[in-house]
Amino acid sequence: MKLSGFPVTLTDWTQIKPTRHPGETGMALWLTQSVSDVRTRIVEYTPGYLADHWCDKGHILFCMSGELMLELRDGRQFTLRPGISLQVADKDDAHRVSTTIGATLFIVD
Repeated sequence: MKLSGFPVTLTDWTQIKPTRHPGETGMALWLTQSVSDVRTRIVEYTPGYLADHWCDKGHILFCMSGELMLELRDGRQFTLRPGISLQVADKDDAHRVSTTIGATLFIVD
């Protein structure tokens, strides 16, 4: 990721309308801000959420609340809790997320 080519940008997350993204089970609510090639999101995953696809896009994930599991296609699993971040590169490790209790993450991709 290269952070260049855009002005200083202030985001008031309270003014962004959420979009709904159903999973295989549960729902993810996204607040999204895109500037140039950089997308930032606050994503709230409902309890019982399981992604409906394997993703190969790179992300920086920061868990703000709850608990989220990130599973790699090769079987490795990582648990994010408040204060924990995880970085995954583009096209290196296909992954999907799930949560039993729900979670809120700040994501950059």
